[in-house]
Amino acid sequence: MVKITDVARHAGVSPSTVSYALSGKRPISEETRQRVEASIRELGYRPHAGARALASSRSNVLALVIPLRTGIHVPVVMQFAVSVVTTARRHDHDVLLLTQEEGEEGLRRVADTALVDAMIVMDVQLNDPRLPLLRSLDRPSVMIGFPAEADGLTCIDLDFKAAGELCVERLAGLGHRVVALVGSPPEVYVRGTAFAQRVVQGFTAAADRNRLASSVHPCEAAPAAAAAVAEQLLLEQPALTGVVVHNEPLLEPLIDAFEQLGLRVPGDLSITAICPDELAESVRVPVTSVALPAAELGSRAVELLMAKLGGKTVPDATLLSPRLTERASTAPRNAP
Repeated sequence: MVKITDVARHAGVSPSTVSYALSGKRPISEETRQRVEASIRELGYRPHAGARALASSRSNVLALVIPLRTGIHVPVVMQFAVSVVTTARRHDHDVLLLTQEEGEEGLRRVADTALVDAMIVMDVQLNDPRLPLLRSLDRPSVMIGFPAEADGLTCIDLDFKAAGELCVERLAGLGHRVVALVGSPPEVYVRGTAFAQRVVQGFTAAADRNRLASSVHPCEAAPAAAAAVAEQLLLEQPALTGVVVHNEPLLEPLIDAFEQLGLRVPGDLSITAICPDELAESVRVPVTSVALPAAELGSRAVELLMAKLGGKTVPDATLLSPRLTERASTAPRNAP
């Protein structure tokens, strides 16, 4: 490992001069600074985080705020986290992960103690109680998700309303006239989680526009719950032939449950979903789906944040257009 004394020897200066070049605590000539910086680059020296912070008045740390509340599908959340960490490292930043349900207190703690330079906030609610604090902080932030009132904030997300619409439009285009949404766990809707609410809005709007009979069913993420909701759907909507799933763990259990009730997928029932591509492809009957671009969202959130830290102007709102991939779970309605 290259040490500060190695840099000093290579640049022909004292170790204290290298330290001053890094920290800016004392003035040194421009020629000396450039010589030190050239030696740092050539030797591949990585300054101690404390020295970098002194030089830049920054911690080189970003906070990623992901409250692990009930109803959250952790594997998908971790895809976001990995993308954020990987992208942040390309910008020589580390990531502090805040997973507790601390709300404003957690944000205030890291901001007041200068632990982080900026924040990425997830699990956004329509009426998120953290918004006033985020607007008042002197550190930049980016939200992965859109609250109902996003003025003064920088937000990025998949266009979940359009994603819900796209799933229904595909089913309508295949001739299906009775559809249902098997949605997130009930507590996700009770909290007013923005992305889940917008899927419902898009699903309902597209069903109404196409004059389809439709219903929405929140569902716990468990096989027993999948079996119960499948049975309930067929009792309430005997003519059901199209289902949209926005609950990743239920894809395989729902297909099993419907088949146990005598419905073949896609011969009798077509299924679309909003989920990561790799999950849709791995199900026993590969599912037609709108991709959840977790890696892209995480990476672009970091890029927005780094631009803000660099004093650049960024768009207030970034909505990614949904992309639907046809797979084996959808087919034209088998009309009687």
